[in-house]
Amino acid sequence: MKKNAKLLLVEDDMEICRMLGSFLETEDYEVVCAADGEEALRKFEKGIYSLVLLDLRLPKRSGLEVLRMIRKTSTVPVLILSAKDTDSDKTLGLSLGADDYVTKPFSVTEVLARIKANIRRNTEYANFAASEGNKSEEVLTWGNLTLDQKTYSVKKSGETVNLTAREFEILRLFLKNPKKVYTKAQIYTKIWQEDFLADENAVHVHISRLRNKIEEEPRNPRCIVTVWGIGYRLGEEL
Repeated sequence: MKKNAKLLLVEDDMEICRMLGSFLETEDYEVVCAADGEEALRKFEKGIYSLVLLDLRLPKRSGLEVLRMIRKTSTVPVLILSAKDTDSDKTLGLSLGADDYVTKPFSVTEVLARIKANIRRNTEYANFAASEGNKSEEVLTWGNLTLDQKTYSVKKSGETVNLTAREFEILRLFLKNPKKVYTKAQIYTKIWQEDFLADENAVHVHISRLRNKIEEEPRNPRCIVTVWGIGYRLGEEL
């Protein structure tokens, strides 16, 4: 039987690793486990994964350090699994490139749903973007930015900008709708493809991370600008 996807599960609690790994294998996922940060990086370098499940508290190297290293070379979806439940922990994980966050104790069915959603966004969306590109403009531009819907790539002044699937979706949303102002709830619903559950911080962090990659001055953004009290819109080209 063909496996759904190959997952890297980074978790130092062996009971959680066995429980979650066994459950995911019954759902036809191939699961590779790592018990510390160094082992996680070694296995990540040697394999090709559809998604990484990452604990924050790890021996040898922290989960945040592992996340930083992964994001230097890959846009693979990363789902954080952690007992840390403060807004600052979530914000830090998201700002470093995580795509989603589940707090322990968690339901394995919730984790499964989030795995499926993140893999779908990272794979099927690329096909959707390419097919849409055949129906309309394949390349969208703003200033020195170009977004190619066919190759699912973004360039700034001719240099490739590595965006995660959600960052790409957010930028594409604004480039395709240059006159529209979006609330955080509207962005969340369109990009996460889930009902908005008052998680405004996730939208804010992803837009902040996107600005750091595409703006000349992230603290004074001109591409994706804030409409105070409402949300965001595409800025006027200089």
